[in-house]
Amino acid sequence: MTINVDELGPVDWLVVEFAGNKLNGEVAPILKDYVDRDLIRVLDLLFLKKDEDGSVEAFEASDLDDSEIGELRSYEKDLAMLLSEQDVADLVETIEPGSSAAVLVWENLWAAPFGAAVRHAGGQLVASGRIPIQAIIAAMESDEEEGA
Repeated sequence: MTINVDELGPVDWLVVEFAGNKLNGEVAPILKDYVDRDLIRVLDLLFLKKDEDGSVEAFEASDLDDSEIGELRSYEKDLAMLLSEQDVADLVETIEPGSSAAVLVWENLWAAPFGAAVRHAGGQLVASGRIPIQAIIAAMESDEEEGA
């Protein structure tokens, strides 16, 4: 994969856990839609399974059945493989025993022009964050209770 650093958009990552050590590929069509619309570019994709005893196995898309990952296999040939062994070891700690997880690293293509403009203007990102949906719901519910 060739990446033009001058035009690179913000890069995010997430770990999505599924109870019961089962992946079923249901999220693949949504991810494919984002890629097809040039909203994101998948940079790395890894699957983890953590047994009840805490032992962990890491899998690439080629190691899993289509029934487990759906269309996600199609991204494997273009991955930048950004996750290190230490990254994987750290991410494994976030997964509950008896669960599976998908680790996704992606570039936000939709934001790349803004990022490039900031860099060309001499600016740089100094802070970023994400507010969990649960926190937004809690804040909205609190506002409703106070307004009642």
